[in-house]
Amino acid sequence: MSRIHLLSSRLANQIAAGEVVERPASVVKEVLENSLDAGATRVDIDVESGGGKLIRIRDNGAGMAPDDLPMALARHATSKIASLEDLERVASLGFRGEALASIGSVSRLTITSNDQDQGSEGSSAACEGRDMTVQVKPAPHPRGTTVEVRDLFFNTPARRKFMRTEKTEFNHLEEVVKRLALSCFDVAFSLRHNGRVLHNLKPGNTQAERQRRVATVCGPAFMEQALYIEADVPPLKLWGWVGLPTFSRSQADLQYFFVNGRVIRDRLIAHAVKQAYRDVLYHGRHPAFVLYLELDPAQVDVNVHPTKHEVRFRDGRAVHNFVFSSLHRALADVRPADQLPDHVVAAGDGTTIDTETGEIRTQGGLAWGVAESGDGENMGGGSLVRGAHPTSGYSGNMGDRRVRTAYQSLDQIQAYNRLHPNLPDRATDEEVPPLGYALAQLKGIYILAENTYGLVLVDMHAAHERITYERLKTAREREGIRSQPLLVPQSVAVSQREVQVAGEYGALFQRLGLAVDVAGEEVLVIRQIPVSLRDSDVEQLLRDVLADLIEFGSSERIEAHMDEILSTMACHGSVRANRRLTIAEMNALLREMEETERSGQCNHGRPTWTQLGLDELDKLFLRGR
Repeated sequence: MSRIHLLSSRLANQIAAGEVVERPASVVKEVLENSLDAGATRVDIDVESGGGKLIRIRDNGAGMAPDDLPMALARHATSKIASLEDLERVASLGFRGEALASIGSVSRLTITSNDQDQGSEGSSAACEGRDMTVQVKPAPHPRGTTVEVRDLFFNTPARRKFMRTEKTEFNHLEEVVKRLALSCFDVAFSLRHNGRVLHNLKPGNTQAERQRRVATVCGPAFMEQALYIEADVPPLKLWGWVGLPTFSRSQADLQYFFVNGRVIRDRLIAHAVKQAYRDVLYHGRHPAFVLYLELDPAQVDVNVHPTKHEVRFRDGRAVHNFVFSSLHRALADVRPADQLPDHVVAAGDGTTIDTETGEIRTQGGLAWGVAESGDGENMGGGSLVRGAHPTSGYSGNMGDRRVRTAYQSLDQIQAYNRLHPNLPDRATDEEVPPLGYALAQLKGIYILAENTYGLVLVDMHAAHERITYERLKTAREREGIRSQPLLVPQSVAVSQREVQVAGEYGALFQRLGLAVDVAGEEVLVIRQIPVSLRDSDVEQLLRDVLADLIEFGSSERIEAHMDEILSTMACHGSVRANRRLTIAEMNALLREMEETERSGQCNHGRPTWTQLGLDELDKLFLRGR
């Protein structure tokens, strides 16, 4: 007898289930993707016992006809692709045609569906983890589909033993729902666990509604510290929200990246994002972001992983450079004006004005009416803001974030000007800078300043360190990288692949001040190095750069090493603690911070300044209680 034989359909399905169905969260992912591909605008998820006992997902999508139900439960049956050309430019989330068959082989699966707009008569089909003829019978159901999965892994006890606690399994399931909710803003999602509603997300079509959903999924703290970006360089488009460097995480648990609506985990993208944050993120911390990359489906291969979590780009180098440059530029453009509160402003006399609602509040927390808006900027409740004078607002670089016009009472301004007679008369049309004007120096370390929001605290050494560092980088870019030849060229033994890459990227090495020649099939010779790297381990640096070029198509290691040296120089060349500054010197430092790229963080990623609003100060002293 032949030792090679065909697997039974049941065993083949269960092997496929081992790739597709890892845990209850995998079931939810596959079924939700089918719902979204069917054009659903609302999806309701109901689970019990973390999904191990019951998963029920109902949508209002296109639905299926009675004749389609048996095929939906067959392996390699799908309505989403029909030819190789379709596979090369997949636009749907699902396309393999094996998810439902795999789920049905390890659970008790029932599908009820209706593709008619009129009438409530639908059809139902079921299977229970074994070979059987699928019986289709009538069942009442509105337009759409309901998939019910009971007793997951009931017939595979070994797989069931590997399931974690109910809470852990539900956390994984909830994360899947969050990811898909972020990928489809126009779809409403509800999630219920053991009869308790945990999420009820309304569709979001406007920018404000999208931000509200992101805040619901990622937390309001993320949106308060997020920068909206949008970069469009055909055929690539990147948009979304990235957390400011001061909002970092100890783990990479708040990172969502979508390619044409599909959530992915990709080393190339992770490397590009990491490089963009390299100069501003504190050591060991991770950035937070929700980003969307759009490109031609033919330029990305989604058929490289059974669970579709990974993709492969046709031109990975171009994608890497685009993502890196877009984020790097966006983070560099952040100024203090962009980091101030964007809707609550001080109005003098301890009063604040919410520019989104127009509500005016006193120090006691009582609303005194609504401020009128318009070109005339006539504030309602004139007796509350006596002699108010509008200052011209600062417009930042954070998309639709804007620091609104703020008001100060004349007596407050005049008292301040008597203290500092050399400052501009802010009772005229002079604008109030974002970081305000210096009041004093604390312990020779911190600068205390007053702006229209309240009190600003500045770490003067950290701030000056960033300013000096950016000046050194600008000077290097203006003058170019100075190189020096090695008295004795250094030979480096490498692989044939590394020799090939070194030859391909010779122009890049030359631009970075590194002269590398090919001396043999597995030998490179370093003849020239940047002056600033003369004391570095250039051989190891070359190996690291080659490894990056092979994997990602680009490398920032040489620039990173030179930046580290410039950072050290900036640290030693900045004002030190206990250095007494005059009011004029402190104000000059504040003005430079407002114009310097990345001035919100020092060279090591620590914050350089913070804002204490009047409401925060009132809480410290229990005012209004």
